[in-house]
Amino acid sequence: QVHLVESGGGLVQAGGSLRLSCAASGREVSIVRMGWYRQTPGMQRELVATTSMTGTADYLNSVKGRFTISRDNAKNTVYLQMNSLTFEDTATYFCNAVFSIGDDRSLYNAWGQGTQVTVSS
Repeated sequence: QVHLVESGGGLVQAGGSLRLSCAASGREVSIVRMGWYRQTPGMQRELVATTSMTGTADYLNSVKGRFTISRDNAKNTVYLQMNSLTFEDTATYFCNAVFSIGDDRSLYNAWGQGTQVTVSS
């Protein structure tokens, strides 16, 4: 299993910045991909940004140019630098990890507990 610990959410004014962090830990696991999703009440969870451990990144169109995802493979940690935040970025942000265990080739998902990002207009 993988345990994810998130940090960095909070309250920020529009135009401001926040940096989210997510550290993954687990025995005999290989992290394939990590990323961030977000969700607002009554809405489906949406992908914000994701990166493979080799550096291939994908972004939600509305955050391209404002958000940057990066990772530290040695620490199994992923970061999300969020700049030029807008009210529409307000959501609970969830860290996600896709991983395998030992010699098992199956892929599994793990989720963090979520961290709130609130942007005041």
